[in-house]
Amino acid sequence: MKNYLLLTKALSDANRVRILKLLEEQELCVCQIIAVIGNAPSTVSKHLSILRNAGLVEGRKDGRWVYYRLPNRRENQAVQPILRWTRESVNDDHLIVNDRRKLAEILKINPSELCRKLLP
Repeated sequence: MKNYLLLTKALSDANRVRILKLLEEQELCVCQIIAVIGNAPSTVSKHLSILRNAGLVEGRKDGRWVYYRLPNRRENQAVQPILRWTRESVNDDHLIVNDRRKLAEILKINPSELCRKLLP
């Protein structure tokens, strides 16, 4: 029951679903996620914490920065149907389409430079 509640809580916020959609294609630095979503760093960190606790994202630290990705399919098979459902359900939503456009522009910026601009 606890895992079910963690998963449903994680999916109950539009910004968390947007983050999952951003991570479908590649690993992203927290700063890149902040730049697309447009929330404060602390808010994005809270969203990522909820997603991580539910097993929907994994993070790795690289120096000063943290990068997030969707979990490996072989290692975390329990969340794969949920990620597949999310991938298929909101693909054409206007927020998701806009986020993809923003991300394409943000990926042109060096992540370290972007992080220096967004984080103290």
